Amino acid sequence: MPTPVRPDREVMEYDVVIVGAGPSGLACGIRIKQVNPDISVCILEKGSEVGAHLMSGAVLEPRTLNELIPDWKDKGAPLHTKAGADKFMFLTKTGSIRLPTPPQMNNHGNYIISLGEFGRWLAGQAESLGVEIFAGFAAAEVLYNDKAEVIGVATGDMGIGKDGERRDDFTPGVELHAKQTVFAEGCHGSLTKTLIKKYDLRKNSDPQTYGLGVKELWEIDPAKHKEGLSVHTVGWPMDSKTYGGSWMYHLGGNLISIGFVVGLDYQNPYLSPFEEMQRFKTHPAIKAYLEGGRRVGYGARALVEGGYQSLPKLTFGGGLLIGDTAGFLNVPKIKGTHTAMKSGMLAAEEIVKLLQGGGESRECIGYAEAFKNSWVNKELYKVRNIRPGFHKGMWFGLINAAFQTIGGWMLPFTFHNHADHKDLKFADQAPKINYPRPDGVLTFDRLTSVQLSNTNHEEDQPSHLKLRDPHVPIDINLPKWAEPAQRYCPAAVYEVIEEAGQKKFVINAQNCVHCKTCDIKDPSQNIDWTVPQGGGGPNYPNM
Repeated sequence: MPTPVRPDREVMEYDVVIVGAGPSGLACGIRIKQVNPDISVCILEKGSEVGAHLMSGAVLEPRTLNELIPDWKDKGAPLHTKAGADKFMFLTKTGSIRLPTPPQMNNHGNYIISLGEFGRWLAGQAESLGVEIFAGFAAAEVLYNDKAEVIGVATGDMGIGKDGERRDDFTPGVELHAKQTVFAEGCHGSLTKTLIKKYDLRKNSDPQTYGLGVKELWEIDPAKHKEGLSVHTVGWPMDSKTYGGSWMYHLGGNLISIGFVVGLDYQNPYLSPFEEMQRFKTHPAIKAYLEGGRRVGYGARALVEGGYQSLPKLTFGGGLLIGDTAGFLNVPKIKGTHTAMKSGMLAAEEIVKLLQGGGESRECIGYAEAFKNSWVNKELYKVRNIRPGFHKGMWFGLINAAFQTIGGWMLPFTFHNHADHKDLKFADQAPKINYPRPDGVLTFDRLTSVQLSNTNHEEDQPSHLKLRDPHVPIDINLPKWAEPAQRYCPAAVYEVIEEAGQKKFVINAQNCVHCKTCDIKDPSQNIDWTVPQGGGGPNYPNM
């Protein structure tokens, strides 16, 4: 048995450990076993079950699935709703203008899916090949050898109380050692963030940029339901300086997935992405679908928007990055599952070569080269200037996107990204936004919404939301930016209250839906999102 990094922890040893049972991690595990069944593979999932933390629009382009599991139809993949008609609209406050659907948003041949349901099916395929999946166990620590190479991860300790002391039911985490550790944590992974800093993986790339997607699932009047319809909008309620847009996908069973994305490079500290989503639903063109229906699901998550120029170095000694944790989302296409899965496949094939080669190198450098030669690289490079074009405002962004997609005009240079947390104006330089009160029928408050996400965290545990300096929220963020955490969080985790005449910053960690917006947007970069104990967080059944 290998020696544990911490003496009180047990060690489990595998050839490959994958952190995260999303589409990229599962595709990676499946592909490794397809190429070499003798390689031992373990996948850790922080959600209570596979799919519990998966949320997306979602329209799936089946290109990668066709490559990975060509007979997916015979194996019962949950692709039930073929995408049909596409509508793309520009919204004014009370009206709408139908625009040509951009070519990359044409969904012919795609499927409207539940990403959670799809993830659970992929997990079944992986397990049938011999991949071991442990749900409810969060990877909380990266393990290194004396050469500063990754040798695996450790799960978090269980049974630590709010006071930081060990309870009677304390159980130490487990160390999972591996020849290669694959980080597939999804957007802004908590361990990936530390790896990027340790190995300076962004030395030759732009900062990553993000959006926050707020999603609801509605059961609507059958007379208004059009199975397969995809609707996207830009414009209202965003102003011309703020990037944002919506989707509405009609699944089967009179269900629709409806959501709104706000770019986290927004400038006004009084803006609330959650409230913008609620306001969006009151538009006549949207309200018409929802009236007479009922909301049955809610969730929120950040998504990577930086694209090609924000991809970090993908490998380091003992490990590599795949999927959204690296940043493979195609923003103009509004899809990332197919690219995430393909990155997992590329990594898998190169890991097998490395392990079978028997050399001394612990860095899977072939993966970066495989990506460069893949269709994912070509796809992301082609659209690299579309999302950054919106940094110059909505109108420039739309014109730039139209020239590049409809006109086929490619810029000979690359626009660059900058970190989202640097974009907030001071509160005294921004107009306040007065959002209407929720009516409880069409629009809702955040706490009511969080209840629909089935979010649960054990009460007696330290907060997984860490402040580097507890004085910053009141002493710096409140006077400068009116403490924007009160508004950017879609789950009412953060609030400023007054006690005995003194302002106090409160963290309601039990509400956290794991979107990680706080870690991204906090202007002082004072919040560290870490994994909670066990399988805490949302439990999305079909988001």
